[in-house]
Amino acid sequence: MSGQQVTDNPCLETGERHKTPDILTAGSDERFFQSLYQFIEHEKLYLECPTEGPDELLYIIYRSVFNKVIGRATAYKRLLLTIKAEYDDAIRELQRREEEARETQQTLAASASHPKSLIMCQRRIDHLRDRLSALRKETAEHQEEIKKQKSIKEQSTWIPGLTVAQSKDFEALNAHLNYLEAQRDALLSRKSHCISVEVKTELDAKLHATEQLRNQLSTENVKLKGLFKCLKFVSDRLCYWRDEQQQVPLEELLGSTMENFRQSSDEDSRSINVQLFEDDEPCGVDQSKLLSGHLEKFIELFDSAQYEEAALHAARSPRGVLRNLDTMEMFKGVTTPQGSFPPLLLFFEALLLTLPAGDKLSAALSVEMVDCALQHNNTQLVNHTITHNKLTCSQVLGDILTEHAQKNSCVSDLCLALATVTYEACRLDRKTALSMCKRGLFHSTAEFISNCKDLTAEDCMWVLYHSPSLLLLQLLTESQQDQAAILSAGVVLSTLLTDPSQQELALQLLNSFVSRGQGVLEKVILEDSRSSVDDWSNIASQCSRLNHAGLSQVILSILLDQSGTRVLSPDLEGAGLIEHIFF
Repeated sequence: MSGQQVTDNPCLETGERHKTPDILTAGSDERFFQSLYQFIEHEKLYLECPTEGPDELLYIIYRSVFNKVIGRATAYKRLLLTIKAEYDDAIRELQRREEEARETQQTLAASASHPKSLIMCQRRIDHLRDRLSALRKETAEHQEEIKKQKSIKEQSTWIPGLTVAQSKDFEALNAHLNYLEAQRDALLSRKSHCISVEVKTELDAKLHATEQLRNQLSTENVKLKGLFKCLKFVSDRLCYWRDEQQQVPLEELLGSTMENFRQSSDEDSRSINVQLFEDDEPCGVDQSKLLSGHLEKFIELFDSAQYEEAALHAARSPRGVLRNLDTMEMFKGVTTPQGSFPPLLLFFEALLLTLPAGDKLSAALSVEMVDCALQHNNTQLVNHTITHNKLTCSQVLGDILTEHAQKNSCVSDLCLALATVTYEACRLDRKTALSMCKRGLFHSTAEFISNCKDLTAEDCMWVLYHSPSLLLLQLLTESQQDQAAILSAGVVLSTLLTDPSQQELALQLLNSFVSRGQGVLEKVILEDSRSSVDDWSNIASQCSRLNHAGLSQVILSILLDQSGTRVLSPDLEGAGLIEHIFF
C-alpha cells in the first residue's frame, strides 16, 4: 500500500520533489520543534495525504519525526523508545485488522453465489461476534479491577505508614504525629553533629598539608639530630684538648675531629654538610603563632563533632594549654545520642594516654575523671589509673569512690579498696580504717590502727560509730600478743552505753567476755589501766538499768573480789550498797 501510493505520485515520476526542510540544524528547542512542524506539513502536502482518517503515509511521516526527536533527546531517550515501540505495534495492529477486513469482504463476495458457503460465512461471523462480545466483557471487567486496585493503592498510601482505617482514627494520627516529630528531632540532632561534604573536603586538604609539613619537619629533625651529634663530638674533643693542655693547633684539631666524626658516624650524620662556623643564627619558632594555630585546629575539630581527634589534639597541646578544666567543661557540655561513647571520657582517656611518665593529673581533673568514669560504669579505667599512680589523690576522690561503693554492691569491694589506697595516700588515717572496716577486714583494720601513731581514741570511736562491729570492738579492747589494748574497754563501754543507738553493741561486747568465762572479763578489767573503779561501777549500773542484772552482778563481783568482798545481791540495792562501799 505504501509503495503503491509513492509510485503513483506524479511528483516522484517527474523528479520535481521539493527539498525537505532540514530539521537537524535547529539551534534551540523552539526552532527545532518549529522545523518539525514545517517538515510534517511539507511532507503531507507533498505526498497528498488525506486530512482525516488513518493513512499509512501519515504513519511514515510521524515515525520519521519521532526518530528525529529520539535522536535529539538525552535524558528521556529510553522512555521515548518505549513509546515508539508501542506506536509501531499499534500501526501494525491496525494494518492487520484492515487486512482481515479485506479478506473477509473477498470471501463474502466469492461465496455470494454459493448458499452453502454463505451459511458457513454467516456462522463464522456469528462466532466472531460472540467472541468479540466476550472479549469486550472481559476487557471491561479487567478495567474495572484495575481502577479498583488503583483506588485501593492510592487510599492505602494516602499517609505513608498508615492504613485507610488508621488515617481516619484521631488517636492513631496523633501517635503517628508524635512519632514523626521524634524522628525529626533525632534527624536534626544527628545533623547538628555532622559536617558538610565541603567542610570534610577542606579538612582533608588541611590534613594533607599537615602531613606534608610533618614529613618536612621529620626530615629537618633528622638533620638537626646529626648536627647535634657533630657538635657534641666536637665539644667533647675541645674539652679534652683544653683539660689536657695539648700542644696541637686548634685548626688542626678541628679538622681531624671532623674527619673522625664522618668516619665514625652513621650514614644520616655523614650526609649532613656540617658548617660549624656559619654566622647564621638558629631560627626560633614563634610560640604565639604555634599556640594560636593549635587552638584554631582544636576548635575546628570540636565544632565538626570529631571529638576523639579533638581530645587527642587538646591532650598534645604545647605547654598543656588545653589540658585544663576549661577544655573539660567544653567536652562535658556535649550531648550525644544514647549508646554512644561520651566525649568527656574520650578527653580523659586522651589525657591519660599522653601523660608523661611520672606525672599525674591535677587533683581537680582527677576528681572529674573518676566521677565521669563511675557514672558510665567504667571501673576498670578507674582501677588502672589509681593503681598505676596516674591521679592526684584527695579526700574528695576517696569520698566519691566510697559513695559509689554504697550505691553499687557489685563493685563495692573494688571501689572501697581504691578508696583505701586514696585515703592512705592522703594520710587520712581514720577514713582509711573505715574503708577497710566496711570491706570486713577487721583484723587488718585493727593492725592498721595499732601501727598508726596519729590515730587517737576519738578517731577509733568515730570508726566504730560509722561501722559498728563486735569483732573490731573486741580486737581494739583486748590485749594482743602481750601488747596493751588499743582502746580502754571501760571508756568504750561507758561511751557506748550512754548512746541509745550503740547500747546493743556494748552489751554484745560484755556478753562475749562473759561467755568465754569470768576470767576473761576479769582480765580485761584488771588490764584496763585507763579506767577507774567508778567507770566500771557506772557500767554495772547501766547494765542493771537496761535489765541486764546478770552482767551487772558479774562486773560488781569482779570489783569486790579485788577488795576481798563478795556481792550479796544482784539487785539495784546491792549495786547501790557496793557503790557506797567503794565511795
